[in-house]
Amino acid sequence: MKNQRDKLHQYQKRVTVITDKETEIAKECLARGDRSKALLALRRKKFQESLLAKTDAQLETLEQLTSNVEFALVQKDVLYGLQQGTAVLKQIHTEMGGIQHVEKLMGENEDAQAYQREISDMLGGKMSNQDEDEVEDELEALEEQVHGVQQHDAVSYPAMPDTALEAKLGSDARRKTRAKERAKEQAHGQAMEAMLA
Repeated sequence: MKNQRDKLHQYQKRVTVITDKETEIAKECLARGDRSKALLALRRKKFQESLLAKTDAQLETLEQLTSNVEFALVQKDVLYGLQQGTAVLKQIHTEMGGIQHVEKLMGENEDAQAYQREISDMLGGKMSNQDEDEVEDELEALEEQVHGVQQHDAVSYPAMPDTALEAKLGSDARRKTRAKERAKEQAHGQAMEAMLA
């Protein structure tokens, strides 16, 4: 198509040169007094001009067609890109398992969290402070076995009490501190549940 367009441009240039020559011939014929040859030259010029007008129309049609083809090629490339993007998205959705899989995972996560809260609430409500203290003491003993150092040994404390009464008072103070910490944790947990509800 582009070759055809170039040929039409060349043809237009030749026709323009011919019409200019025909005008010159008509002037020469008039200068010699040969009116019939001048008229013939002007008719040939007019014919060439009509051919030029047809050539312009064909050229315009050809350029429009070229533009349409180029636009169609762009559309084809865009369509190909869309197809590739859609295929990639489908593959990603397949790997993710789709919306149902994501919703299922979210539901399972919520169920697991609710189950954990339920167990914590049940155990927290049924265990006395003394039981909780014993669990805490057992945890400290396990930590001492695992780490070789008790957590509270990292901080400097006064010397061990000399009497059983002083030992009991120290142990009571630790239990009260633990009870306060548990109360804070429970209040925080209830506040979080209220926010999530």
